Amino acid sequence: MKNQRKPNRAKKTSRSKPKQQLPAGWDDKRVKDVLDYYENQTEEQQLAEHEAAHHAKGQTVMVVPTDLVPAIRTLIAGRREP
Repeated sequence: MKNQRKPNRAKKTSRSKPKQQLPAGWDDKRVKDVLDYYENQTEEQQLAEHEAAHHAKGQTVMVVPTDLVPAIRTLIAGRREP
């Protein structure tokens, strides 16, 4: 078979990615600070943080099916502290 040329398609215009919407009270600096905090933790610091979470009063750590996470997040977001 002879070399067949692919049809000439118009070039896709590059669209800039829409800026991600941040939660109220958050800005790029706060996001960067949180990322820096977690990316620079030692394993010992990570373990201590996880242990503290397991022992926090009024909090529960549990494993849930992944498909339930969006519903759980919605419930938590709509909850008002007593």
